[in-house]
This record gives sequence, C-alpha cells and structure tokens, in this order.
Amino acid sequence: MRKTVGYMRNFVFGVEDGLVSTVGLLSGIEAAGNESRTIFVTGMVLIVVEALSMAIGSFLSENSAEEFSERKEEPLAHSLPNAFIMFFSYFLTGFIPLFPYLLLPASQALWVSIAASLVALGILGAISGKMAHTSTSKGILKMVLLGGAAIGVGIGVGSLL
Repeated sequence: MRKTVGYMRNFVFGVEDGLVSTVGLLSGIEAAGNESRTIFVTGMVLIVVEALSMAIGSFLSENSAEEFSERKEEPLAHSLPNAFIMFFSYFLTGFIPLFPYLLLPASQALWVSIAASLVALGILGAISGKMAHTSTSKGILKMVLLGGAAIGVGIGVGSLL
C-alpha cells in the first residue's frame, strides 16, 4: 500500500507540476511579448530540465524517506519506480501547454495552452478523486482553482516584466 501511495503522489505531483509550471512559464514569456518560436524553445528546455530535476528530487527524497522510516540504508533501486513515474508524468504532460505554440501565433496559442492545461488539470482532479474514493467534483475544483491561480501568477509576472 505504501508503494502505491508513493506512485500516486509522484504521478499527481508530476502531472500537476508539468502542466502548471509549463503553462505558467509559457504564459509569462508570451505576456512579455515573445514570439512562438522563442516560447517553444523555452518550453522545451523547461520540460526536459524540470522533468529530470523532478525525477532526481523524487528519487532522492523517496530514498531518504525510506531510510528515515526504516532506520537503515535502503537500496537505491527501491526509489527508481517513483523517479520514473515523476519523470514521465511531468515530461509527457508538459507538452499539453507547449503544443499550441507549434501551431498558432503566440497570442492565440496562449489561450489554447491555458484552456488545455485547465482541462487536463480537471481530468487529473477527477482521476485523483475517483482513485481516492473521494469527491470527484471537489478534486476537479481543487486542481483547476489552484492550478489556475499559479497560471495567473505566471501571466502577471510576465506582464509586469
């Protein structure tokens, strides 16, 4: 059961962060007046670096938590599944907000990127609620509101700068 909780934690964290940090950054870069190509390249760098960073962070934190709870050194291989889940959930979902910048001018891609990310967050909230046997509508609302707030901050910072 503990492993399943870790897998779920890393999946939700990876998907949420892959969506929110990517759309937040892209929105801020667009709000600052950059073109689609610059936004796309920036997004690609972010997705690759952050997916790897998040996976390494998950690997190290899960291993440290296991060693803390067991009071002994744990094999590093035990933490690999969580790291892979984190990497792939972040990496794959990061492309949801990035993809519109391949097809559309930046000003149009911005709104498609935000909408697609909010829909994906809603789906994540529904999946989380269903798997946890809690309220699906509350899960959707929680993900969309909190993720939307972070997106708003990205737009605000980009507009100010």
